[in-house]
Amino acid sequence: MSEIPEGVLHGPLHEWHVDHGAKMAEFGGWLMPLQYDGGGVVSEHTAVRTTVGLFDVSHLGKAGIRGAGAVDFANRCLSNDLGRIRPGSAQYTLALTDEGTVTDDLIAYLRAADDLFLIPNAANTAAVVAALQGARDAEGAELEITNLHRDFGVFALQGPESAAVMAALGLPQPAGYMSFVDATAVINGVELPLTICRTGYTGEHGYEIVPRWDDALTVWEALAAAVEAAGGKAAGLGARDTLRTEMGYALHGHELSTSITPVEAGVGWAVGWKKESFWGKDVLAAQKAAGAPRKSVGLLATERGVPRAGVNVLGAEGAVLGATTSGTFSPTLGNGIALALVDPSVQLGDTLALDIRGRRLGVTVVKPPFVQMRVSS
Repeated sequence: MSEIPEGVLHGPLHEWHVDHGAKMAEFGGWLMPLQYDGGGVVSEHTAVRTTVGLFDVSHLGKAGIRGAGAVDFANRCLSNDLGRIRPGSAQYTLALTDEGTVTDDLIAYLRAADDLFLIPNAANTAAVVAALQGARDAEGAELEITNLHRDFGVFALQGPESAAVMAALGLPQPAGYMSFVDATAVINGVELPLTICRTGYTGEHGYEIVPRWDDALTVWEALAAAVEAAGGKAAGLGARDTLRTEMGYALHGHELSTSITPVEAGVGWAVGWKKESFWGKDVLAAQKAAGAPRKSVGLLATERGVPRAGVNVLGAEGAVLGATTSGTFSPTLGNGIALALVDPSVQLGDTLALDIRGRRLGVTVVKPPFVQMRVSS
């Protein structure tokens, strides 16, 4: 067994990753693969954009809400409107604070009116579950709200060849984007239950596959072999971050946090504004009406240099207009890119600069995504 730092959790595939040359790093309290030998982040990123990549994201949380009125209850808590979707569909939504800021962003799988499955972020799972349990107790509702963090693994199969990999393994493919199926798959002659959703975090056609924790290695090894046969490769969280930044997708702790609202972050589309209630609604609605004090924008470097998170965004006269929330080198563009929270006076096309350790890096304000979205319906 490879050494794991004290207090850090690990997923069901830890030994597989180590045996396959993964560089491991802590993320959200979990030790996860950052990249593998054989090309690193750029190679893995390119595989996802051109063929197919396979990510282990089992550090993501899992939780369940079950019982009469489970979905109606969740709809009174979470930001998006579950009334817009039907059983067999998933929805991106937010758990907000009373101040309208973001405790977490998560995916809600609607199985039935009395059965909802949630995938929050790793570090925030306990907080989301506790908030839901507190709301349940305050209402006196008889609902089972359970932290299932270590009951299931989660894999992301992403890229233009992802459907071919699914077909090669005989795995069911949900009909449309953000739809899912609960199915029994036959892998190595064994019937295994899986939840498969047409979604992802890369901008490519793809699937998120949820096996039971104890079945995770069997499912992963079958997927990894099929991915390799299709010319793809396993990919780590380094490539996942460059891919999602190219798409302008928010990451909690960067574009979303308990100090940032959905209006500021540009994810107001994940808010059911017409609903009677959700956590933080009154404060958030007031901010939307008055106008947020900050807004999220994309920044494209016009000079050689790699933007980083947490650096000041400067105007023409050197005034600080905001700060970057994410920054990286885009392998697809061969250019530096960043996401930033800036003063609402900033407009598309503005020429600004980033203060990187005293050096000014020129950037242009653009609207993400930085690369063309290739998710198909």
